Amino acid sequence: MTEGRLGYNPANDRYGLLVSDLWVDNGFHCGECLEVFVDGKWISTRMEMSAERKWYLVDTPYYGNLEYVKARI
Repeated sequence: MTEGRLGYNPANDRYGLLVSDLWVDNGFHCGECLEVFVDGKWISTRMEMSAERKWYLVDTPYYGNLEYVKARI
């Protein structure tokens, strides 16, 4: 698995995975699976967009601004 952080990519209006400021995945699509670090453990989730056009991670506290969320794929 590749571990990094989420970052917003304005070129495609999506969040992607960055490792040392380099794109490993330049933009997740709705329904794509990944893991995020929540309360000291890795949680399986998927990327989705709300009716208000806000990105969020299913079954996590992350909604809206996902910058710097520790993640892995």
